[in-house]
Amino acid sequence: MTAVLVAVPPDLRAAFFDAAAEAGLRAAAAALGGHVAWLDGGAALLDATRWPQARVLVTTWGQPPLDADLLDRLPALGLVAHTGATVRPFRTPAVAARGIAVTQAGQGMARSVAEVALTFTLALLHRVPRSDHALHAGTPWAAAEAAPPRHEVLGTTIGVVGASRTGRANIALLRALGAHVLVSDPYLTTEDAATLGVEPVALDDLLRRSRVVVLHAPSLPGTHHLIDARRLALLPDGAGLVNTARSWLVDEAALLAELRTGRIDAALDVFDEEPLPGDHPLRGLPNVLLTPHHAAGTVEGRLRQGGIVADEVARYARGDALRHAVTDEDLERMA
Repeated sequence: MTAVLVAVPPDLRAAFFDAAAEAGLRAAAAALGGHVAWLDGGAALLDATRWPQARVLVTTWGQPPLDADLLDRLPALGLVAHTGATVRPFRTPAVAARGIAVTQAGQGMARSVAEVALTFTLALLHRVPRSDHALHAGTPWAAAEAAPPRHEVLGTTIGVVGASRTGRANIALLRALGAHVLVSDPYLTTEDAATLGVEPVALDDLLRRSRVVVLHAPSLPGTHHLIDARRLALLPDGAGLVNTARSWLVDEAALLAELRTGRIDAALDVFDEEPLPGDHPLRGLPNVLLTPHHAAGTVEGRLRQGGIVADEVARYARGDALRHAVTDEDLERMA
């Protein structure tokens, strides 16, 4: 019988699950009295009538909502283990009503995204996008050298918006390099701030004081266009904005207008429209560094995600407490 359903397409399956993780899933399925069935993504759940004995469902991006109709096909389901971070798109009230536990592997992505955020921060401090653009464009050497002032991270004030898992991983890297880190997060306690070695401040204060601002906040109703035209204007001349989180957080039109003045720089991994159109004006600006929403996509990060899922499924099979369970309170803060 099928005890564990893995609804992950083959390309992602290979990225997430190495031999050890696959063996762990098989062992957990055996402990639950069955085997693993591999499906080509979440949509395949809609193609079959019923898995009456499936106890675990492993999901990834593109998972259809787990509504009552779909859950009726999985009457024995006790755990949904998500290879990504947010479960908001598919974790419906029906899941909670049936007492189905949900866990996710967002912790596996934190280091990858934090490293990209650090890379972006260093690039903006050292004006790498402007220099790279100038040399590729054939700008004379002397003109390319005449970039705005460059700065080291050591002793520099960096603002982090959101002390999420990824935010905390980024803070650790910044602190290790000697930055003075400001944090704006309504959920950050005084005790947590002291443990992290950061200065908690209001968002407007953070924007005024930071040479680079890094966004790690979730996509919630209250964070839509958190960084708007008024707040962008608070940034000091020559400051930088890093967004590896969600484009939801920034008024992209206002950011584009500010960037066109040349007053600030930006490094972006996320956009309102993805894929980013070939003629999008962001592509032509010399003070912008762009990557195609791949900050989390490292080899090591993907394997950590798969390892977390395999471990959570094993813990469920043994009856142990989950380490990455998603609670109702978590959902209120989750991107």
